[in-house]
Amino acid sequence: MFYINSASDEKTLENGVKRTVKGHIDDLMVCELKWNKGMVGETHAHPHRQCGYIIKGAFEATVGGETSVLHAGDCFYAEADVPHSLVCLEDNSVML
Repeated sequence: MFYINSASDEKTLENGVKRTVKGHIDDLMVCELKWNKGMVGETHAHPHRQCGYIIKGAFEATVGGETSVLHAGDCFYAEADVPHSLVCLEDNSVML
């Protein structure tokens, strides 16, 4: 499978985060997410796994009750059905 950037639209989510879906299969989706300081990804869980790679900026990430501050080059992983959340700590933050 290939992803061509020009083939997908950026959408603004309810919390203000801008999301571009890069590709997906039944149990995995890859998205580019653009955040600004103070934006929150509320605690949630879903039946697919999720991995987030920080490209730019900083986030406070909580996965399964454990919290860490992540910067560019860091990542998090959440198994299926594990609660997780994010708080953006810097304007113009980007994650994949």
